[in-house]
Amino acid sequence: MKHGAGFDPPNRFEKQQRVDDWEHWEGDHEFQASRHARPIEYSVDASRTLVSRNDSPDIPFTYSLNPYRGCVHGCAYCYARPTHEYLGFKAGIEFETKIVIKPQAAMLFREFLSRPDWACECVVFSGVTDCYQPGEREFRLTRACLEVALEFGQPVSIITKNALVLRDLDLLQALNQRHLVNVNISLTTLDPELASVMEPRTSIPAARLRAIQALASAGIPVRVMTAPLIPGLNDHELPSLMKAARQAGASDARYVMLRLPLSVKPVFLEWLDREIPMKAEKVKALQRHVRGGEFNVSTFGKRMKGEGEIADQISRVYHVFYQRLGFTNLPTLSTNVFRVPGRTVQKTLF
Repeated sequence: MKHGAGFDPPNRFEKQQRVDDWEHWEGDHEFQASRHARPIEYSVDASRTLVSRNDSPDIPFTYSLNPYRGCVHGCAYCYARPTHEYLGFKAGIEFETKIVIKPQAAMLFREFLSRPDWACECVVFSGVTDCYQPGEREFRLTRACLEVALEFGQPVSIITKNALVLRDLDLLQALNQRHLVNVNISLTTLDPELASVMEPRTSIPAARLRAIQALASAGIPVRVMTAPLIPGLNDHELPSLMKAARQAGASDARYVMLRLPLSVKPVFLEWLDREIPMKAEKVKALQRHVRGGEFNVSTFGKRMKGEGEIADQISRVYHVFYQRLGFTNLPTLSTNVFRVPGRTVQKTLF
């Protein structure tokens, strides 16, 4: 099984670190290969919370729902990798193979929406790890949460790079009839070979375009997320990505510059040296260029788009093609039909 990460960086919260010494196994290539071909392990998250609140000014939503922690997709650049360290895992191969699921997700979502203080607004599926990663075929947690959203009239926005989203087209159409859903499809490259090493267990680019087309044909608002753009690797594809998505039916488009916070940096750099050695130094230099000489900048207002001449050029290209291709903002989702099932509205006499 192919992984995006080639190793497990130390967990930054652990006081003691173990360093493996494989000197005596150096010539055993079969054993060396087995160290990196780890099976997927699922464990249960017994926490009583499902919906997270975000207050970052760079992120255009407040609430997100994440049925899974860790992600089998194995994208080398995934900004969510450091979140796995809070669980006592590592952000490399363990992020891709030790997946924590929330089997009570639908019940927890129902409880959250039933709170007296819930003032209905959009909830994003998923703000961290992909809600349609491969385990969803078996566990169906995302589908169960969509059923709850339909029951309550709760608006949701879905972010995914997996064509599995089409499995739930029936629910998405029912939600869309009440203006309660949009879908954001991540599309980082049109090159299937690059996708196979950069995002080893996601849907291929052609399948994501077919998903955009199927969703748009069903009348569901779709946005393409060309994220992340990696300077020197896939940034030149931005016009082609936007054009292909627009032709498939996407009505809106966004981009995010590559971010390398905390343990994402060593995972991505190791992957870059291993899989794209001929371009590695160029990509590293350009990444520093758009990040003020560093590999990552966490400053609000800069971390999503970068800064400097190259970042400005990417921004100009994006805006030119956004207008040229006729992209527009997605329609606002409705909050007017939200109701807690079984709850009656007490009318006052005065």
